[in-house]
Formats: sequence, structure tokens, C-alpha cells
Amino acid sequence: MYKIKTYNTISTKGLDLFGRDSYEVASEIGHPDAYILRSHKLHGEPLPESVKAVARAGAGVNNVPVEEYTKKGVVVFNSPGANANAVKELVLAGMLMSSRGILPGMAYANSLTDMTDADAMSKLLEKEKSRFAGSELKGKTLGVVGLGAIGSMIADAALALGMNVVGYDPALSVEAAWRLPNRVGRMENLQALLARADYITLHVPAIEATQHLINSETLKSVRPGAVLLNFAREAIVDAEAVVESLDAGVLGRYVCDFPEPCLLNRDDVYAMPHIGASTAEAEENCAIMAANQLMAYLEQGNITNSVNFPAVTMERADNIGARVTISNDNVSGVLGHVLSVLADHDVNVIDMVNKSRKDIAYNIIDLEQVPSEAVIKAIAEVEHVINVRVI
Repeated sequence: MYKIKTYNTISTKGLDLFGRDSYEVASEIGHPDAYILRSHKLHGEPLPESVKAVARAGAGVNNVPVEEYTKKGVVVFNSPGANANAVKELVLAGMLMSSRGILPGMAYANSLTDMTDADAMSKLLEKEKSRFAGSELKGKTLGVVGLGAIGSMIADAALALGMNVVGYDPALSVEAAWRLPNRVGRMENLQALLARADYITLHVPAIEATQHLINSETLKSVRPGAVLLNFAREAIVDAEAVVESLDAGVLGRYVCDFPEPCLLNRDDVYAMPHIGASTAEAEENCAIMAANQLMAYLEQGNITNSVNFPAVTMERADNIGARVTISNDNVSGVLGHVLSVLADHDVNVIDMVNKSRKDIAYNIIDLEQVPSEAVIKAIAEVEHVINVRVI
């Protein structure tokens, strides 16, 4: 029986995937095998030795101490792309709100509470509507910083609206490149994109390299009047620098999902309360993806969408006695020592796969017979082996 500890409210569409005959799922549970969470911060919390994996029902994992967990052989999963459509739609809404006088127009209409004559109100609104005129998105240029699952979807939607789209992503993967519409112009650096775009939308992770990616220096390259949209992470934008740019009349408007004190009560800032992924569909998709990844790892040892371990999947043959998974430091000789242990104990290997990612290596080994406790102990004692699991 596997034990799953939940943090936050996780969609039942995901939790129901854990079969009750094999899983116990609760927010309070002893000796959990895995965590599934959304925004709960795990930094500073003690990690039980029983925990083998953590699944974040969302894309970012800045609330998980990934480096610490990697050293302990704990696999950390995320749910990339599961909330992409929800974020895409809110970015489009932000672009439309920033281009038209929607919010101030509605605020003005709702301020006319002293009027009781509908005809008089209609005439007044007809007279005053020019105050809320805006511009169309068609023909404007959108700059997309970060061309992953969300960025590529936004690029595609913007093209459908008749916009020109340019993108910048120094870490563009082959998979992401295949997703990207071929009409997206590739920019060589961030400054070139900022200088060309009427709208700039950010979709990069919050890592050391992207800390305050948008700052006083980079904002000097912005085309005057441009709209900046941040529905990625708070840390990638220096809010004080944005305010300075707005006050200087360089940046035209800032639309974000991360309110900060310096951004409040400004007509040129639309700050939303971190609702980018807050749709029923997105929460369900993330929970389903996270649950499936945990089950595949716990039951088969397979890894998909991990942020700290390599992607490893191996079909399990019907005639195997047991599957053993091994995490170890990514140094030479470890696998050879493990195989020597198996050979010394006359344990036959049927199939195996070994992959690495940065400082961590991961192995799945299918054996003809179930290894004894002495064999597992001997493998665990091999230098640089972090943990061993028999499935």
C-alpha cells in the first residue's frame, strides 16, 4: 500500500486515479511514499526518509527545495503544459484589456449611479465613449520571451489574431521548436525583441539566470508605449524598475499576475491576484498529470516530466522476478560495481536502462529473480549509491 500525502486542495479528478486498493491518500498521513502539492512551500520542512517522490500540480517548482531533494534521491515532478491553455487565455485577456479602454470604461459606466433616465445615460455614454478609445491588436507586434508550452500557444493565438510575432528563447528545446509556428521571427537577444515589440509577454522559469530579467537596464530597450505582460513568475521582473519606466513614459502599461505594493492603484498597471492557472480545467489537468507520474514511478520506476532526474521509461516484461531502481551520483564505475554485486550473487539481469542528468544518475534493472535482502544491502553500500528500491 503506497501512501500519498497531499498539500493544498488537489482536484479529485487527479486524486481519484489513485486506486484505493493500492493507495492511501490523505493530508495527514504517516510515513508517506510521496507528496502531491500545488503552492505549499516545502523549504525548511523536514523530509521523512520514506518519501521517494514529490509531484507539483503545476509547472513551477520554486516552492520545492529541488537541489536538497536530489541529493537524497527524491524525484521531483512537475506538470508542464497542463495549465498552458488557462494561462494563454488570460494573457490574451490582458492584451485586450491593455489595448482598449475596457476597465476604465466599465468603471465610468458604473459610476453613474445618480442617473435614473436610461435615455439620458445612453446619450451621455455616447458623448463620453471617445475617452475610452483604444487600438486593435491586429497588425501589432507581440514579443514572446520563452517559447515553451505556454509561449508557443500564445504565439499561435496571436498569429490567428493578425499580429506579427517575434520570439526569444536561448534555451529553446527541439521539442519546443517543433511546436513553434514557423511564422514566428527568431530574435537573437532580449534587447532586440524589446525594441521591436508593441506587446511583450514573459514565459520563462524563475531561476537564477532569470532573476530580474526585466530591470532598469533592459527596460531602456523597450519601444516607447509598449505593454509588458508577466504571467510567469514575480521574480523575473523588477517591479520598482517597471514603475520607473512607467513614470518616465517609456513603458506604456504593465499587466501582471503578481501584485506588489508599488504597483497598486495605478491606471497604467493591471495587477491580477495570481489567477493564471485558476480554472477548473487547469487544476484538473495538473492533478491528473501529477497523479499519473507518481503512479508510474512508484509502481514501475518510470520517470516522466521530472525537473531533477533524467527521463527514463522501460517496459516491464511479464517473466521478470523483480525490478530494481537505483539512484546514484553521476560518476564512473557505479553501475559496474552494482552489476558485479548481482553477478557475485548469481542474480541474472534480464534488461536494464541507465541515464544521467547533471550530477544524478538513475538505473532501472529487471532481474530474473527477486534479490535477497543481502543483495540489496550490498548494492546500497556501493560507493556513490544514494538509494535502492525493489518494485
